Formats: sequence, structure tokens, C-alpha cells
Amino acid sequence: MSGIVPVVVVHGGAGDVPRAKRPVHAEGCKRAAEAAREVLLETGRALDAVIEAVVRLEADPLFNAGTGACLTSDGTLELDASVMEGGGLTFGAVASLPPFAHPIRIAEAVRADGRHACYAGAGAARFATEQGFEPADPEALVTEAARERLAKVKAGRADAGWAGSTVGAVACDARGRVAAATSTGGTVGKRPGRVGDTPIAGAGTWADDDAGACSATGIGEHIMRTCLSKSACDLLRAGVPAQEAADAAIAAFGRRIEGRGGIVVVGPDGQAGLSRNTATMSWALARAGEGTEFGF
Repeated sequence: MSGIVPVVVVHGGAGDVPRAKRPVHAEGCKRAAEAAREVLLETGRALDAVIEAVVRLEADPLFNAGTGACLTSDGTLELDASVMEGGGLTFGAVASLPPFAHPIRIAEAVRADGRHACYAGAGAARFATEQGFEPADPEALVTEAARERLAKVKAGRADAGWAGSTVGAVACDARGRVAAATSTGGTVGKRPGRVGDTPIAGAGTWADDDAGACSATGIGEHIMRTCLSKSACDLLRAGVPAQEAADAAIAAFGRRIEGRGGIVVVGPDGQAGLSRNTATMSWALARAGEGTEFGF
């Protein structure tokens, strides 16, 4: 396939970010998308780009992934992440991972290793350390905002959703290869051991060079029930244009089970789309040779 303009699309999570914070959330996505575009142009690989985007967002305490991730009902961190590349349909994920700075890099190590597709809890931590990743001091990842949010949820003064929510990215390179990556802390006050959609192939993340790539964000229990990311990519496979596919997938998601969330998608032709049925979803789109679009 020729004439494809490489592109990265990033999201910072579906939810309801307070109005005063919406611009800085969008700016965070913009920075991540631009860094990912640089990597995409340097390496020529969509997979490298989505990992770079998510690494940047995991390091930004505004978002619910890595540093700044939300807390369980016990006040601890349990992190989920996944990555998928569309050529060989290879997938790697971690679930209920204890504190590590960049869960997405560990998910990529799972994918590259290839023996298993997903590790959880203590097993995920053991795999990570065997691969050379250093556990993080929980205090280095837990923010005051996360503590305050947990206290409000426990007191019944806030919804368990997280304004910054899950982060993710999709990309298409000049050869029409696609990839997707997603990372999250889950929902505020979740029971220890709860796993959401993010590390589930077809739910929170999906990529197939014959169809496209998608990263989802929102209420994980809803997203898993509809395999939202693969549903969106199936529409791309059927020839539906990217933006129409994103809108149709979210419309069906809301209609069928009153699901709440959003997605970013990209096809192997480099066309991209995004959709949400929540108040906000910060996002950015960085295409080679063009300015960066971003918003909330």
C-alpha cells in the first residue's frame, strides 16, 4: 500500500474532566502524540510510536496510568496495560500489576517474549523483574490527587470513574502497519484484583493490519461485554470510513448496554477517527508533515 501518511492518535481517557483542567489534559495528549510522531518517523514502526505515546502519558500525573493512577479500595496501585501489533496479531498485557513506572513497557516485553499473552498480579511482577524492570516506590507513583479522589469516593461524594481515565494510542506507519497500546489504573476504589478491559484483547485494545487499530477508554465492565475495540475494527474491515466506524461503534455501545466511554481508531490506509459518549475525552492527532490537532 502506497501513499499512506503516517499518523498517531492519542487519548487521555473518557470521563468528565473539570472545565478548568480540560486544556491541560489536551496539551498532555498533544505532547505525547508529537513525541510518538517523532518516533514513528525515526523508526518507521507503528508499534514503536504507540508505546512511546503511552510511556509519555504514564509519566504525566494528570492521567490515570503509571504515575497518578487511581487507587484501589485498600489505597494501593494495581495497573493494567496492553499492546498489540497488527501484522502477526501479537499481543502482550499485564493485569493487576503492582507499582512499576511504565506498565506498557512490561506489556511490550510480554508481547515480544511470546510465551504467554498476559500475566497478572505477582506473576506479572515476577515476569517484569526477570525482564530487568525495577519495581517502583509506590510513593513515587501515588499522587495527592489520587488520594483525595479515593477519599471522596469512599465518602460517597464522587463517582468511581476517573476524570483522566485510561490512556491509549493507535498508529499507522507508511507501510500500512497498525498498532495499539492502552494503560490504566482502573476505577477509583476498585476491589483489589479487579481487572478491567485494558488488558483484554478485543476489548480495550485491538490491532489488525487487515482492518485497523483501536484503543478504548471508559467503564471497563461495559467495554468487555461488547468487545468494543474489535467491534470498531470489524467496521473498518467492512470498509466503513474511520470516523464513521468510530461513531457507529460508540453508538451501538451506548444503545445496546448503555455503555459509557470512547475510542480512537486508525485504518491501514492512515485514516483516523475518534468518538465518545462521555462529557470529555482528551485527544490528539499527529500526522507526518502536518500540524497536531488536539482537544477534549
